Amino acid sequence: MAAESSEVEILDVWHANAPAWERAVRDGRIESRALVTDRAIVQAVLAQAPRRVIDLGCGEGWLTRQLAAAGVEVLGVDAIPALVDAARAQGGGRFQVMSYEQVAQGALRERADVVVCNFSLLGGASVEALLAAVPGLLEPGGSLLVQTLHPLVAMDEQAYVDGWREGSWAGCGEGFGQPAPWYFRTLAGWLASFAAAGLRLDSVVEPMHPRTQRPASIIFRAGAN
Repeated sequence: MAAESSEVEILDVWHANAPAWERAVRDGRIESRALVTDRAIVQAVLAQAPRRVIDLGCGEGWLTRQLAAAGVEVLGVDAIPALVDAARAQGGGRFQVMSYEQVAQGALRERADVVVCNFSLLGGASVEALLAAVPGLLEPGGSLLVQTLHPLVAMDEQAYVDGWREGSWAGCGEGFGQPAPWYFRTLAGWLASFAAAGLRLDSVVEPMHPRTQRPASIIFRAGAN
């Protein structure tokens, strides 16, 4: 799977599947989110007592709205115009269309106490470049929070090595087309990515699925060196 074409395919797939994703989130179709991961990331952000938050890869804006309802000033950023339009239609925060490439190039002239990426870091080189821009988005003492698939659960029967994987919409409901590829990182791979971006890992949380008793996700908290 060619890295450059896979990066492009991620955006193409999300453009095509934006309406289906918006419905899946709005209707609460994704069990792990309803049971565990939505609450976990909201709690992780609010535990930092932030005044301002940047939600990178905000999608249709559910997290931005949740945090805004808790009294936090939030900017949601996403590369997919249809998702940002859906977010704006529901209100509850500021929203901006911007790609990770643009953020990496310094186009996002904002700072926040928390930058949060909730299941939104899917690429390889694009994520490395984005992470390198995060220290410039953080206020002094600020934190990056990343919730993603737990590497030990997400690897399934495949080899535990960093690399591109085929995607899936399993558990998301109907109406989806071709899934996007995504770049799998081992725990060591995540640590290496943070270190290369000038970020230090401060803590790790592993939210547990109440039915399977396996990690539903992993949440990394990192700060600028």
